[in-house]
Amino acid sequence: MRLVYSLFGIFLAIAPSAYALDAAPPPVLSPSQTQGQAAHLSAEFLTRYAYKPVALDDALSAKVMDRYIKYLDPERSFFLQADIDKIMADRTKIDDAIEHQDLKVPFSIFNLYLQRLVDRMTFSRDLLKQGFDFGKQEDFAINRENAPWPQSKAESDDLWRKRVKNDWLRLKLAGQSDAAIKDTLDKRYKNILDRVYTYKSDDVFQQFMEAYTTSVDPHTDYFGAAASADFDISMKLSLVGIGAVLQERDGYTTIRELVPGGPAQLSGKLEVGDRIIGVGQGDAGPIKEVVGTRLDEVVQMIRGTKDTVVRLDILPAAAGDNATHRIINLVRDKISLEKQAAQKSIVPVEEGGVSRKIGVITLPAFYEDFDARRKGDQGYRSASRDVAKLLDELKEEKVDGVLIDLRNNGGGSLSEAIDMTGLFVGAGPVVQQRDTDGKIKIQGDDLPTPVWTGPLGVLINRGSASASEIFAAAIQDYQRGVIIGEPSFGKGTVQTVVDLDQVAHNSKPKLGQLKLTIAQFFRIDGGTTQLKGVTPDISLPGLSDPKTLGEQSYDNALPWAQIKPAKYALEGNIKALLPQLQSRHDARVEKDPDYQRFIEDAAELKAQREKQTISLNETVRRNEMTAMTNRLKSRDQSGDGVLRPADDGLQGNERSLSADIAMENARKNAKDVLKKEAASIVADEAALLQQAGKSGQPEAK
Repeated sequence: MRLVYSLFGIFLAIAPSAYALDAAPPPVLSPSQTQGQAAHLSAEFLTRYAYKPVALDDALSAKVMDRYIKYLDPERSFFLQADIDKIMADRTKIDDAIEHQDLKVPFSIFNLYLQRLVDRMTFSRDLLKQGFDFGKQEDFAINRENAPWPQSKAESDDLWRKRVKNDWLRLKLAGQSDAAIKDTLDKRYKNILDRVYTYKSDDVFQQFMEAYTTSVDPHTDYFGAAASADFDISMKLSLVGIGAVLQERDGYTTIRELVPGGPAQLSGKLEVGDRIIGVGQGDAGPIKEVVGTRLDEVVQMIRGTKDTVVRLDILPAAAGDNATHRIINLVRDKISLEKQAAQKSIVPVEEGGVSRKIGVITLPAFYEDFDARRKGDQGYRSASRDVAKLLDELKEEKVDGVLIDLRNNGGGSLSEAIDMTGLFVGAGPVVQQRDTDGKIKIQGDDLPTPVWTGPLGVLINRGSASASEIFAAAIQDYQRGVIIGEPSFGKGTVQTVVDLDQVAHNSKPKLGQLKLTIAQFFRIDGGTTQLKGVTPDISLPGLSDPKTLGEQSYDNALPWAQIKPAKYALEGNIKALLPQLQSRHDARVEKDPDYQRFIEDAAELKAQREKQTISLNETVRRNEMTAMTNRLKSRDQSGDGVLRPADDGLQGNERSLSADIAMENARKNAKDVLKKEAASIVADEAALLQQAGKSGQPEAK
């Protein structure tokens, strides 16, 4: 689990509202010599060692420029057409900039972007002094991805007038007074404006390198020390710190959650909502004020070495800004991030007078503590180890079947995907891998006896990628279990991480790390998971948009391919059961009101996504809101769907912390219609196998 912060999150200083204050000029950011070296060294690897090397030439330069502009201004609402014309004069000079280690071009573009952002936020704040005519019939374009750039400042002003008018109308429809609306929106735009003055050269370089690397292929990336540390934490499911989830709120680093068993929670001195206004190191180190400091910087100050002391200057949650604060000392410790670990639950399924218990194992990622394993730690943490323990517990609880929930599991360790497959099929090949030379290597598990041999289902969606797809594909190819849900992401490529400082023989980290694609995955049946993903045996509706999520949404994704299948023996005959499983599923969901509501909501969300404009007429919007409210009211109390009541017009950090947490908990605790149906499908599988005289054990073929 990552701490709740973003490199480009909202970082602001405390200051009173002032609608017509002139904004200071934005900082002028410049590239460093080290960044030029990092870009050049990255290019050396990408042009020589990538799975599909791409020459650093004018053609790639143009792609990088287009992508860079899209990352900066995806809705084409900051730059003017004249800006774009000027920028595009350098469209084929990016390759030269990287080759000569001179990144003035991308930095000059970013500096112009910051100036336009300041202009637009200043204009937006100034608009709040006037009212809006909500009786006028006009529309606001909510999707400008392919719209023309504003031709003039007047055209840009009108675009932003409509944007601010829409923000105002959303709050008005939610019942806020004009005074409250002005205050909320002024603070919102000021927050965005203040963000400008916290940007650093590293932020620009990261953005530019992302445009460059993803122009080579979608899963190649560059990251510096902080991003590398976060990746390491997510794989190990642990960090050394105080055990608090932090969030920026109104300029303060605020405690959003205390991790059970962590130093912060065990101390009894901190509460959710407390604000950290200063951080010091050691028992007597000076306290450095952090009000208005970037959240990622505060996080780095609080993290540290195990058994060392960090001092926190705390302003209590309920206290005013001028209230008395207190200083507390905490000893850093290793924090286990259990929320991202495998977890189990039991879903009871009642059907035809028969009750069955289906064990559900939810796995958010294929994690592994590489360092602990390398050091010989016998208790090192990994996904397959945790799942094996949960399977033993579920066997003790005498479940009738097991469902592995891999929804939104974006992957992780390849070896963990292989080892986890072995828990269900035993020894045998799991995945094939083709490298840049065309050599094919078959990788498999050597576990002599599976841990679970009973009925099995795997639940996937569009967010299931990489290692998740390897596992699901192997279970499907072995006919070991039924695959349920949406087609998966379609990421069938292998990446490795290169430490550029090691390559350059630097004693201290300066250049960052490059993640580049070096191979492609293939299923044991010979097909690849690339582009097409894993097609479920039984499809369930989904909420994702294939146009924006999945390998097919990338314009430079590798194509689907096929090689010779590996030699393997089937571990079941699930295909024989699929017609009956499908018919039972169809009959059940036709009579399930919750499932039918989910289908309706999914269709409504799809329709909303496809809308290009929204009315700025109050009557029209109120009628739309009333129709949605009436639709939700017509449902019985037992069936909450995907759609929620009226929009409150607020962003997350504009609500009270308690309200924001309540909304998050409501989403987490909402009825999971798809998991319930997937469990029922596994229960059907158990019933059919039992009827066939197999006592719930799949037969090897």
